[in-house]
Amino acid sequence: MSIPTKSSLLDGINAPSDLRALPRCDLRQFADELRKELVDVVSVTGGHLGSNLGVVELTVALHYVFDTPHDKLIWDVGHQAYPHKILTGRRSRMRTLRQGGGISGFTKRAESEYDPFGAAHSSTSISAGLGFAVARDLQGKTQQYRLRDRRRFDERGHGL
Repeated sequence: MSIPTKSSLLDGINAPSDLRALPRCDLRQFADELRKELVDVVSVTGGHLGSNLGVVELTVALHYVFDTPHDKLIWDVGHQAYPHKILTGRRSRMRTLRQGGGISGFTKRAESEYDPFGAAHSSTSISAGLGFAVARDLQGKTQQYRLRDRRRFDERGHGL
C-alpha cells in the first residue's frame, strides 16, 4: 500500500474549513494536487477514476463556497465523491477505499458528518433533497438562502 502523495497545499487541508482559508488564487494549484492524489489512490485501490477526475474543480468550489457540513451537500452519484472524501478528513484512509474494513466507494452517513445521504448511482438527490427540506420545515426551522447559510445543493452526475 502506498503512502499519500506529498503536496504543499493538499497536506494542509484536513477539512473544508481549511480549504476555505486558502486564497482563491491557490485553488487551481490545490485542484491539481487533489487530482494527482486521486490518480495515486485509484492506482492502488481501483475504483472510478474518470468520474472523479471530472468533478475535482466542482468539489473544490462547493466546499470553498458552502459551509459544509452545516450546508448539506448531497451527491447524486456516490462514485464521484472521492475528492469530497479527501477534502473531508478521509485522505489518510483513501488507500483502504473499497477494501474489506476500508472506506466505502460511495458516500456513507456512518462514515462522516459530511455525508448526509448515502448515495449510490443516480437520480436520488432530488428526492433526498426534498426530504431534507420537508424535515427542516416540520422541525420549524427556517433558512435563508445566502452564501454560508445552511442550505442544500444537489450534485447530479448522470440520470435525469
